[in-house]
Amino acid sequence: MLVADDAEPVATLPGAPRTTLVVVNTGDRPVQVGSHFHFAQANTALAFDRTAAHGLRLDVAAGTAVRFEPGVEREVALVPIAGDRVVPGLTLPAPGRL
Repeated sequence: MLVADDAEPVATLPGAPRTTLVVVNTGDRPVQVGSHFHFAQANTALAFDRTAAHGLRLDVAAGTAVRFEPGVEREVALVPIAGDRVVPGLTLPAPGRL
């Protein structure tokens, strides 16, 4: 869901199933995760249920990111990665096909 300062909310990917997870940055530096990054393979300093995040990305506008500050708990919404469901070049190995 996107909301401009004084505008009506705009649904992103209407009808797509959403998964909500709680994430905590256990590191000592901020971590940013981009809109189309396979969330299960995000920075290892982020503590969350990686199995539940398999095949999902952040439910944010394309080209944006979410910043996780050290020690801060944050709830995020995730949506399925669409298309061919292949995301090459990530840092952690994928635990199987997306």
